[in-house]
Amino acid sequence: MELDKISNLPGHVIDQILSQLSIKEAVKTSILSSKWRFKWATLPHLVFDNQCFPVSSQDQTIVKNKLVSIVDHVLLLHNGPIYKFKLSHRDLLGITDIDRWILHLSRCSIKEFVLEIWKGQRYKMPSSLFLCQNLVHLELFNCFLKPPLTFKGFGSLKSLDLQHVTLAQDLFESLISSCPLLERLTLMNFDGFAHLNINAPNLQYFDIGGVFEDISFEHTSRLAVVAIGLYVNVGDDKKQVYSNSSNLLKFFVHLPLIRRLEVQSYFLKYLAVGILPGRLPIPCVNLNYLSLRINFNDSEEVLTALSLLRSSPNLQELEVLARPEELAAVAKVINFQEDDHSSCTLNQLQLVKIFGISGTQRELNFIKLVLLASPVLERMTVKPASIDGSWELVKELLRFRRASMIAEVIYLDP
Repeated sequence: MELDKISNLPGHVIDQILSQLSIKEAVKTSILSSKWRFKWATLPHLVFDNQCFPVSSQDQTIVKNKLVSIVDHVLLLHNGPIYKFKLSHRDLLGITDIDRWILHLSRCSIKEFVLEIWKGQRYKMPSSLFLCQNLVHLELFNCFLKPPLTFKGFGSLKSLDLQHVTLAQDLFESLISSCPLLERLTLMNFDGFAHLNINAPNLQYFDIGGVFEDISFEHTSRLAVVAIGLYVNVGDDKKQVYSNSSNLLKFFVHLPLIRRLEVQSYFLKYLAVGILPGRLPIPCVNLNYLSLRINFNDSEEVLTALSLLRSSPNLQELEVLARPEELAAVAKVINFQEDDHSSCTLNQLQLVKIFGISGTQRELNFIKLVLLASPVLERMTVKPASIDGSWELVKELLRFRRASMIAEVIYLDP
């Protein structure tokens, strides 16, 4: 009787059940009844990962043969459209069989393709990938990209995630600019290009972390969420080259709608290169969340942070992560008292987190400024880098005046 119930389930219910299972589990359902026998072969989403085929052997040949056998078997018996294909296994090496699978998928109107090569050298993507003109999401890990000369872009692509990839400078720029619908772009640990010229009129989300020399935006008026980390320090030679320009001004000129900004690693130091305005010519009126990784010993970084705060009248959340391990060669004295807090009004700021400080005078003056400039502040959380001098830090925090009557300062042990 139970078997009859399973056999007589509506087709859409069976589809829903199968969509929640891994490929391995879905194939096993073929024994339930004749109605279920080849139902798994119509699955539009195919995911081959560790859950699909756990391999305990250390022999790479065994791992490769097992993987190839499973993928070949599924693709051979598959009947119907394939909208998503994901290949990601901790023991996966770049193998030529992937070329065959991508060629097959290029004929299936694939919409989402994810390839993560976790071991070995970067895998050179075949030209057939660039025939997948229905792609909406493309995600590549540890790959080498060289689009053919005939490639005119992905007309439907909305999300692009490239991590540990190699791509030439001109090809990177043409790839981004030839995806007119691109909304989300993630770049992590890349090489082959060092100048990030982002031309994407529909881009709304941008997450980047890596080593690069310069970044500029063009036609990015819809970009709202940016997380950017520069993984290498900015040398004095760069400061001299850009001394007559302003990285800060150049960065924000094409970001009128930015709503959330995370400045990670050494990127604040990049923004500090060149002329530093007291505030941006056009304020970031939509910016409600700001996260800064800052070296308080670097005067230019501190001044850049203050410029950003003065230019963010509607900021609601502020997160500051200190980099106390560096010492500035020339320490310009910044008197926060003379820099009247009324010029830095944070009338909407409600939540503040300040982590990794060591209790230096500059850090304390910065905290004092934020407390005096935030009339609706609800909570400031402070967490030092170590327990050294923690009691003195607590006493200083308790003495600071606050513009907000309801603000509480919470001290967390390191």
